[in-house]
Amino acid sequence: MSLSDNTAAILSAADNLLMPTYAPLQIVPDHGVGSTIVDTDGRSYVDLGGGIAVTSLGHSSEVLKKALFDQAEKLWHVSNVFTTEPAMKLAAQLIEHTFADRIFFSNSGAEANEAALKLARRHAFNNGEPERYEIISLHGSFHGRTLFTVSTGGNPNYKTGFGPAIEGITHIAPNDIQALRDAISPATAAVICEPIQGEGGVRPLDRDYLRAVRQLCTEHGALLIFDEVQTGVGRTGTLFAYEQTEVIPDVLTSAKSLGGGMPIGATLAGGACAEALTRATHGTTFGGNPMACAVANAVLDEVRSPAIKRNVHDRGAQIRDGLEQLGKEVGLFAEIRGTGLLIGAELADPFRDRAKEIQIAALAEGVIVLVAGPNVIRFAPALNITEAEVEVGIERLGTALTKVLGR
Repeated sequence: MSLSDNTAAILSAADNLLMPTYAPLQIVPDHGVGSTIVDTDGRSYVDLGGGIAVTSLGHSSEVLKKALFDQAEKLWHVSNVFTTEPAMKLAAQLIEHTFADRIFFSNSGAEANEAALKLARRHAFNNGEPERYEIISLHGSFHGRTLFTVSTGGNPNYKTGFGPAIEGITHIAPNDIQALRDAISPATAAVICEPIQGEGGVRPLDRDYLRAVRQLCTEHGALLIFDEVQTGVGRTGTLFAYEQTEVIPDVLTSAKSLGGGMPIGATLAGGACAEALTRATHGTTFGGNPMACAVANAVLDEVRSPAIKRNVHDRGAQIRDGLEQLGKEVGLFAEIRGTGLLIGAELADPFRDRAKEIQIAALAEGVIVLVAGPNVIRFAPALNITEAEVEVGIERLGTALTKVLGR
């Protein structure tokens, strides 16, 4: 795939000007509509990655543009010195449609999780239990890149080279209730988990396991935190994935799809722990700014509609069926898993560790997919992606697979 001088210059500038924390794919997106992106060389791509589960209503959504432009004419930012109508409307929406009693707004999933973890420790402190500060997390989990959240996450590679990790964090195997029984104690402030581990390979936690986690947390006086940064806001077919588990957490975190592309995070808490973070215990300058909240309100209005819920179910089934057809001839996939429009296709043994290679080949054929580790191809497109867009995307992925596998 040849690059124009302009595109090559932009990519070269990125190599020289940005800290090399990422290895960007070798195109430069210029604009997009729906689930189609066009790069600076005029090539178009079906977007089955959704900005890593962020662009919940696609690119250049008319609904979100209107919400953004209307708010831009009024007020952009005032800081946490003031309360604004868009923020209060968004908080009211989240409380109305979840278990939550109070909300804390931030700017990202990492910040939402940081607030949740601090809340858990502060809740114990407020209850006269300063020794109850332990956090139990799962191997394979991902909760963000701040020092606290990366220490809590279950990938040791992300912690290397940053000095001592935050203390008081224990990691156990997912879906192993005996491991949790052995780990939980009077020192446990919270157990944190993703209903579906996203970065860890799109691995759902068993419902029976989640019910047992809830029971053990209740018995031991620990909070249960659900990280729904990736699974939330309609992605799995309900507003939040916990609704499908018969388990209600004490704290839930949201971001990604909530803003449809605008940076926003939210920490939702119910019951007594919702009162834990009081004045001066936590804060943010930009969190809950009126621009992001106005867009998030529009996102919630849309994703709660029956039409979007049906589309998540139908397009998820379409992607699964397409992947099964692509993979069955050579046994490409060991497992296709996930819920709604969060899908992971794990490569079978003969094709292990080639997810990145497939991603690059797919890009060359005009379709954007994600990876979740070296062995899983991940799909998290817009919730309103059309049947035709999925059909074209799967067809292009098939072409890429044929070239990669030499068939």
